[in-house]
Amino acid sequence: MISGKVNSNLQAIVPVAVIDTNGAEQEFDAIVDTGFNGSLTLPTILIHSLGLVWRTRATAIVGDGTVQSCDIYSAVVNWDSQPRNILVEAVDTDPLIGMGLMHQYDLNIQAVDGGSVTLEHI
Repeated sequence: MISGKVNSNLQAIVPVAVIDTNGAEQEFDAIVDTGFNGSLTLPTILIHSLGLVWRTRATAIVGDGTVQSCDIYSAVVNWDSQPRNILVEAVDTDPLIGMGLMHQYDLNIQAVDGGSVTLEHI
């Protein structure tokens, strides 16, 4: 099970651990985004500091409906105590966890400041 908290902006936050090029885990807080069907977004500066490998360039429709181009990188995350290969989209905002990473998990959010966020494998 993965546990997080709802922040004062009523954003559901969970930790995600990305494995860097040295094999070390770097943990980041990420906002749960059920409108994002990918796995994870990270700012470009974090992607470069982790040494993630570039794969391709793609377009995405963002929350305001505009279409933007972004670079896609491969990464390994420690997700629910298991290594998982994912694709990461370079987006210069707060890290986001999408439905692709939460696939086959039950998401529960207590939508109050300080409320619990849990992801449990189905």
